[in-house]
Amino acid sequence: MQSCHARSRARGFSLIEILVTVAIVGILAAVASSAYDSSVRKSRRANAEADLSSLAQFMERVYTENSTYQPGGVNPALPFTTSPQNNATAFYNLTINANAGGSYTLRATPIGNQVIDGMVELDSTGAKRWDADHDGAFEAAEQHW
Repeated sequence: MQSCHARSRARGFSLIEILVTVAIVGILAAVASSAYDSSVRKSRRANAEADLSSLAQFMERVYTENSTYQPGGVNPALPFTTSPQNNATAFYNLTINANAGGSYTLRATPIGNQVIDGMVELDSTGAKRWDADHDGAFEAAEQHW
């Protein structure tokens, strides 16, 4: 005859316990993924801001050499037009809008996966703008990076 202990079944996890665990792990993964994506977008935007600062230095050299931001009445060719520089995957297109009046605005327009982040600008006065709500305009609260 077998003892009582030998007859007891091995106890495992119920289906409900496993489903609850899977649901909790899924929720945590979704939150972590969202936070990671946000961090990556911020990092790419910071890189675009640094690239705009580099282009601003380029524009100041153009002005020093030519006494205008538009030598010959045309915008100078930028040394690079995507951010990050020299990378196969660009997240921003960089453009210039200069005028004969002695000013310019540099713009980083997000592309690809970065498109939901909003454009970034830097002008010849040093004003920095970021379209945080991605509506195509710079409100008073968006007059900084």
